[in-house]
Amino acid sequence: MTSWTKRTNGPKHAAIVGLGWWGQHILRQTTGSEIVRVVRAVGSRDEHRARAEKYGVTFTTDFAGVLADRSIDLVILATPHAEHARQIEMAARAGKHVFCEKPVGLSVEEVRRSMNACRAAGIRLGVGHERRFEPAMEELRKLVVDGSFGTIMHVEAEFHHDKLRGIAGNNWRVSEQGGVPLAMTATGIHLTDLFIDLIGPIETVTAFPATRMASTGYDDTLSVHVGFASKATGYFSTVLATPFYSRLTIFGSEAWAEVRDGSHPDEARPSTLAVHHRDSAPIVTTLPGRDAVRANLEQFALSIDGEAPYPFTEEQIAGNIAVMAAVSRSMETARTVSLSEML
Repeated sequence: MTSWTKRTNGPKHAAIVGLGWWGQHILRQTTGSEIVRVVRAVGSRDEHRARAEKYGVTFTTDFAGVLADRSIDLVILATPHAEHARQIEMAARAGKHVFCEKPVGLSVEEVRRSMNACRAAGIRLGVGHERRFEPAMEELRKLVVDGSFGTIMHVEAEFHHDKLRGIAGNNWRVSEQGGVPLAMTATGIHLTDLFIDLIGPIETVTAFPATRMASTGYDDTLSVHVGFASKATGYFSTVLATPFYSRLTIFGSEAWAEVRDGSHPDEARPSTLAVHHRDSAPIVTTLPGRDAVRANLEQFALSIDGEAPYPFTEEQIAGNIAVMAAVSRSMETARTVSLSEML
C-alpha cells in the first residue's frame, strides 16, 4: 500500500461544486479528513442546501464568490462533464487548485486548454480516477514494475454495474456528452486509465457498442479492443444494466495476474489478487477494501505542497481523453481508429 509523507501543514480547505450522487459521496467520504477539509458546497439550486448541511458544510449557489474567497485552497468539481473546461479555467484564474471528476473534458482540445490554464496559473490539476488507489491495483502495479510478467502480452478488464440502469435519456449524463457514450464516461474511462497506467500509451481502438435495454435509447453495452504502443493487445467491456462485476487481468510471457473487485468503489469491500507464475500454482491474496476516493483526494492535496507524489501526468490525462474520443469515432464509423487522429 502506498506510503505517504507525514502531514506537516494544516488541512487544505476545499469547496465542492456539484451535489449530485457523486458529489454527495465525496462529501461523505471526506468527513473527518485531516488533509482535505470541505468547508463550502456549491449547488445549482437552493434545494441542494440540505445535502450540504447534512455534513455541516456551508452551502451557496455562488461559484464566483467561492473562487474569490481567499480561505479556499482548492475546488472539487463533481459537475456535468460539459462544464469542466470552463470551471477549471475559472478556478485557475482565481489561483485555486482543481480536483476534477472524470472525464476532465469531452475533447483533447478542451483538456489541453484546461492544463495550459493550470500551468500558467501555477496551480495543480487532479483527476477522479480512484481505481489507481485501490490496494489490489497497487499490488498489481508492483508486479508490472518489478518485471514479474516478463513481456506483457495482453490485458483484459471488465467493469459492470447497474447503478445507472434506467437513467433517463434527457439526463445530463446522456444528453450533454458531445456524442461520447455513457458507457465510456461512466465506467470505461476508468479502465482505460488503468491500461495507460499499467501497460502504457494506447495507439488504436475498435469499439463495438450495443443497446440491449431498448427503453434507454442509448448504448448500455460497450466492448473495445485496443492496441498499445508496446505492441501488447487489450480488451475491455462495460455493461450498465447488470449486477456488479469487475476484474482486470494481465497476461505476460512468464506470469499472469488477475484482480477481482468485491464491490463498486463507493463501498470499498475487499478484493482478490491471483498471481500465477510459470511452473507454480496460483497464489490468491485477499486485500482489504480502501476508500480510494478519499485516498486520491488526500494524495492530491498532499502533492500541492510537495508532501507526496501525484501519479497522473499531463500526457496520461490527455491520452485518456484521446482514447475516449477515439472510441466515439470508432462507434460512429465502425472502424479501427488511430489515436493520432485525435491528438
